Amino acid sequence: MRIRALRDSLEGTELDGYLVAREVDILYITGFRGGSYLLIPVDGECTLYVYGVDYEAAKSALGEVNVKLLKYEEDPHKTLSRDIRELGCRRVGFDSMSVRDYLQLQDALGDIELKEASEIVWSLRKIKDKDEIRLMKKAAEITVAGLKAAVDALNPGVREYEVAAEAEYAMRRAGAEGPAFETLVSSGPRAAYPHGWTTDRTIRDGELVIIDLGAKYRGYCSDLTRTVVVGKPSQKQKRLYEAVLEAQRKAVEVLREGVDAKMVDAEAREALGKQGYSKYFVHGLGHGVGLEIHEPPKINPGSKEKLEAGNVVTVEPGVYIPGYGGIRIEDTVHVTRSGVEKLTEASYELEIG
Repeated sequence: MRIRALRDSLEGTELDGYLVAREVDILYITGFRGGSYLLIPVDGECTLYVYGVDYEAAKSALGEVNVKLLKYEEDPHKTLSRDIRELGCRRVGFDSMSVRDYLQLQDALGDIELKEASEIVWSLRKIKDKDEIRLMKKAAEITVAGLKAAVDALNPGVREYEVAAEAEYAMRRAGAEGPAFETLVSSGPRAAYPHGWTTDRTIRDGELVIIDLGAKYRGYCSDLTRTVVVGKPSQKQKRLYEAVLEAQRKAVEVLREGVDAKMVDAEAREALGKQGYSKYFVHGLGHGVGLEIHEPPKINPGSKEKLEAGNVVTVEPGVYIPGYGGIRIEDTVHVTRSGVEKLTEASYELEIG
């Protein structure tokens, strides 16, 4: 459990309690999936609030936390406010909740301040420990198996969704809980759409195909993209591909603890600019990955963050030419003090035969 780490993070904040309202944050802190709220006072017993469907499982899994049953016929905000008052809290932080829930809970709390403080959880979550890295390595290994199955399924005449189905089946067979996000297979002119999704389009000989996929393993995600050509690539396709691959190499070379995230993005843009393609790079270079597929830190031109050892991020430069197609090459990497550890070890071959 990471309750002590969160309590330590409350020092100097003037908060005397913290309410975790996002299920994924409850999972991160307790290791239990299914909680509705987790109340952590600076001093005193922590309470996990669950509905009946998760009550017995929570009691069985959590020995250090008081598990409290929420009843559907009762207002959970009144229950929470009563318990917060009994703990003597005067200012309570929280990670995230809907406007409706916030207003109802603040109304029930009266003069007790409810303060958004999501940065407290994120400051912990964006630095992965050894156990998290181990799980993410396994997620990456499973993702690579899914990519191999997708590439093996590629032939002229196959539909995009058939390729995605083979990838997801292979990841399940390799131990995935499921895909970390909707598998993306976009071909031909559709490869010019960074979020082109997967359709019933038939893939043709000589076309660029972007395959973007990820597995989830014990809650943790991986993210991997490769672009391939079905058949013989043209000189233009080879030139575009080498430009994107070089942009990724340049970005990876400067990735390490203490580097400004926007500087890493700038390295990739500069590399593409030298080849005349920077205007076709229409998204940020990368993002954090963990229990969710998109987490801090962001690696884009507007980022104000410095990279830290323990960050796990994607590096995914791309070139997208409307009406022609696109290329993206993406890996998930673990930032270290001296550089990066690549988690997604997959082939960079453009031609698949």
